[in-house]
Amino acid sequence: MITIRPEKPGDEEQIRHVNIQAFGRDAEAKLIELLRGSRFYVEGLSLVAEQDNQIIGHIMFSMAMLISNKQEVMPILALAPMSVLPQYQKQGIGTQLVKTGLKRAEYSRFPAVVVLGHPEYYSRFGFVRASEKGVYASFGSPDEVYMILELTPHALENITGNVRYPPCFDDI
Repeated sequence: MITIRPEKPGDEEQIRHVNIQAFGRDAEAKLIELLRGSRFYVEGLSLVAEQDNQIIGHIMFSMAMLISNKQEVMPILALAPMSVLPQYQKQGIGTQLVKTGLKRAEYSRFPAVVVLGHPEYYSRFGFVRASEKGVYASFGSPDEVYMILELTPHALENITGNVRYPPCFDDI
């Protein structure tokens, strides 16, 4: 039985372990630690998948800024990272994390979520190429892997611009 719940104090070391195992490096674990201590951390949007009191998956949504071409600023969410221990991958745990995270995000004050990831995977949740909505990453990335999902219908109408990520993304 898999339980998806918000991260709580004391989960940090298991979350770090899951991310290092899933990605084969510590960059994502460091990003989580930096975000956790920043003003970009969004309470309740760092979730874990737990089985038998062991954390086997993790997802984090943090705040980013959509800077319009008119220099208007819209706070949005960035989904990163999402990880599942290798031995539990391809069992639907990532899907559960994304669905639960997006459901919780719908009740937040943020109108949209961006993600850099596999188009085939994230399109299942309603993500589309960000460029289709006039939204672009502030760093170079292939167009097909940079995606966005409106949490508030029509939130991105008549808005074009670039997403600026928290500075801690630069530190990894």
